[in-house]
Parts: sequence; C-alpha cells; structure tokens
Amino acid sequence: MKRRHFLQTTAAATVLPTLLGGLPIGAYGFSPELFELTGGETQTDRVLVLIQLNGGNDGLNMIIPTDQYSALMNARADIAIPQNQVLTLRAATGIHPAMTGVKNLFDDGKIGVVQSVGYPNPNYSHFRATDIWTSASDSNVTITSGWAGRYLNSEYANYPTGYPSAQNPDPLAISIGSVVSNCVQGPSVNMGMAIASTTSFYQLLSGGVDTAPNTPAGHELTFIRQVISQTQIYTTAIQAAAARARNLSPLYPAAGQNSLADQLKIVAQLVAGGLQTRVYVCNLGGFDTHAAQVPVTGSTTTGTHATLLGRISQALEAFQDDLRRLAVQDRVVGMTFSEFGRRIKANSSKGTDHGAAAPLIVFGTSVNPIIHGNNPVLPANAGVNDQVPMQFDFRAIYANLLRDWFRVPQATLNALLPSSLGQFPNVPVIRPGIVNGTSTAAATNVANFSVFPNPVRDHATVEFESEGGHVQVVVLDALGREVARLLDRNQPRGRRQIPFATGLAAGSYHCQVREGARVSSRLVVVEG
Repeated sequence: MKRRHFLQTTAAATVLPTLLGGLPIGAYGFSPELFELTGGETQTDRVLVLIQLNGGNDGLNMIIPTDQYSALMNARADIAIPQNQVLTLRAATGIHPAMTGVKNLFDDGKIGVVQSVGYPNPNYSHFRATDIWTSASDSNVTITSGWAGRYLNSEYANYPTGYPSAQNPDPLAISIGSVVSNCVQGPSVNMGMAIASTTSFYQLLSGGVDTAPNTPAGHELTFIRQVISQTQIYTTAIQAAAARARNLSPLYPAAGQNSLADQLKIVAQLVAGGLQTRVYVCNLGGFDTHAAQVPVTGSTTTGTHATLLGRISQALEAFQDDLRRLAVQDRVVGMTFSEFGRRIKANSSKGTDHGAAAPLIVFGTSVNPIIHGNNPVLPANAGVNDQVPMQFDFRAIYANLLRDWFRVPQATLNALLPSSLGQFPNVPVIRPGIVNGTSTAAATNVANFSVFPNPVRDHATVEFESEGGHVQVVVLDALGREVARLLDRNQPRGRRQIPFATGLAAGSYHCQVREGARVSSRLVVVEG
C-alpha cells in the first residue's frame, strides 16, 4: 500500500479530543459482516488482542535456540545472550532473561510460542512488509485493502450509514492510539474510525450533518462529519464500559513507564466493563535495532532490545493477572507480531539488520501452551545474508485463531485470506479442549500463582488459589537447592497470600508452590 494512497483513503480516521486512562482511543465501526466473521452469529463474548511490535523484532534474541549456541556465538557473539543466563522454556529452547513474566506465564500454561513465522519470498521494507501482514497478501501481490476492510466493503457497502444502532451500540474493534490499523482499510475508504486527544481539524457535531458543497471535497466533508457523529456515540459506549470496571492487578507499572502495559490496562478494563468488542489492537515501537541493540560495553542482557522485551513481558503478566482478578481471563486470547525478524548475523554496530522469519507469542488461558515447531537450524558460520527459514506462514496463525477461537467457517477463511498457496495448514494455537469443548485448563498447575513485585528487593507476595489441603511454598536457588521455605502446612480452600521477605543474595531463584499433584514454579529475580 502506498503511503500517499493510504493517507488519501483514511478519511474515517477521525481525530477527536477523547481520552481514556490518559491515552487516546481509536474505534472501528461495527459491521454485521465482520461481526459474523468473529462469531457474531452465536453472540460470542470472546475477545482477540493483537500486539504489533513495530520495527522488526529480533526473534533469535527473544526465543533462543540453546541447542544452536555454537552457531549463535559465531554469528553474533557481541549481542548474544550468555547461555547460562537464558531462561529455560523447554529442553533446547529458552527465552531472554528480561522476559521473566512471560516465562512465568509459560510455566502456568498461559503462553504458546510459534517458531519461525513468516511468508514465502519475504520483503525487507518496513512499509511493504507491514502491508503484507495487515492485508494478508502474498509477497508478490499488492492488495491496497486490509483483510477486514475487504470483507466489510463487499458485505456492507453502505457503511457507515445506520451504525451504531440500538441493537449494536459498541464498536467491533478498538485500537489504542490515534492510528487506524491497515487491516480495516477498504478498497476506496477506510472502514474504521479513530478517536484521539487532538482538537484540531474536525468539528464535533451533535445530531445531523451540516450542509456541505456539492463537490468531491464537499462529499468527503459530509462523510467526515457523519463519522464524527457516530464516533461520539461509540465514545459514550466506551466510557460507559470503563465506568463499570476498575483494574485490580498490582503488577501494572506506574502510568507512563510502559506504554504497552498502559494500553492493555485499558483493554482489561473495557472487557470487564462489558463492552462487546471483539478485536483490540495495541502496539509497541522501537524494534528497528540496526545499532546499539545491546550496550557498547556491559552485559548483552541489557540495552534497547532487553528493555523492549521486558516491557512486553511486564505488560503481558500484568494483563493476565488483571483479567484473572476481573474474572474475564477465559474470554481473551492474543498474539504478538512484527513485520519481520532480523538477520542471523549481527552487524558491526552491535545491532541486526532486516530479516525474515521470527517467533510470535500467543497468550491467554485458552491458548495451547506449547512451542509450535522446532528450533531454527542455523548455519555453522552464517553470512550477512543468511536468514532464519520460515516454518509457519503467518496467515495460518490468523486462520487458526479465527476458526478455532471465533468459529469462522473454512469457506469464509478461504475468501478472507486469499493466497496462491491455497488453504493454510492447521497450527493449533488454541488449546484442543477449548476447540472441542472438553476442557479449559491444565489440571497439573496450581491455579493463579504469581509472585509480585518481581524483581524483588526486600519484600514480595506469593499468591495462589488453594484447593485446600497441605501446601508447600519453597524457594530454590539456580542449582535447585532449597534456600527458603515460606509455607509448609494445611491451608483452607481459596486465595492465599504468603509474605516473602527475601534476605537472599542478589540473583535468580525459583519459587515453587506444591499442592497435592499440582506444582507450579516461578522465576524470581532478587535485586541487590
């Protein structure tokens, strides 16, 4: 999609002075067709959250193939994470040490990882690669509309006339921020709306539409004014939902410290407040790490990329904790994505250049909590042009989320995600028990186990749901030796909060809760 064309066709991206939780909100208009796509015929209350990592995330430093360390060190010794500091997800696969929250969620069955996601013949331009991901096109086919926008335009050509309505007062999709996602771009007009904290250019109207000249520009002005009026109605619905719920998790950082956490905090509030919105879009920028991905001097576990990964981890852990406390965690799943990964070989500026495939994360109590696919096989001595080979087409992930989470028929998916490859293979990112209706949770985990704050300085709290009976809470060092026993006695059924006064040397530990056949473990970092 050409940038000029995109700007010319986004008249519906109306900028309005509306804030929620200190952030602007963007709302996409309701359509019965897209409502059907996301399960509207069954009035599903399921929600999908998309998190775009803008700039191209270095997947090899996020999900780390520990069985490939010789190749990794040959290719990127000055930016690679030391093997003894990688957090283990499963044998031969680890995660960046800044992502303790995601590690905790993985251990608790709330995270899945899809290895090496991309598409054939990848493009390395930020703009074009983003267009491919949001339009769901083949790399050699330019589609100026987004996949949802095409569906909206073909099935509901009169949009936005008649919406919102008394029967459908809420927006179907909400983006946090003032930019309307390309995925709702129609062939001639953007099918979405945006609400932001600006007061310029657009005039808020109450009821009706002012007369405009009978010219092309006048017709566009009439359309803009109509969208403004509708957006005000959506804003009222959004604010009403926000008033019905308050965030409960203590894991969120202070406002302004983590923009992704700030966005997800609003999503949790709106979901719990009863807004019947199916899709939320959030974003985190800064992943174009050509230089200074890690510090010039000092540990490679710190620096720009580590900070970004830490924000993802902190935001997801707080979000899942909040959804649990708000009793809506089983309604929400989500995924991260970036327009591409980075090269295997580091460049001379302690950074990485535009690459191909990369892992993505799916999250929620209903995701299949496994690592899909194998570790990428890296050349022993990677050259500057070597890439991580694709294992999964990103459109297969889209297709499976829509089919297994929103129950979209396969015929609809085929029309929505056209490709010369035909029907995409199954990647079971949703837990099989959710798909077939037989189960919703893993029975071997201690329910709702968390340690906060984490990292820990002097004091923390261990929280979990007890089934009743004898419970042990122990702390183990990096070698698996017990260094503290916080609880070792019978407990009544219900939520337990156990104080954790460390008194431990700075370093990494594992806190375990053992209750009958259930065992859960959390990595805990103690700061000096």
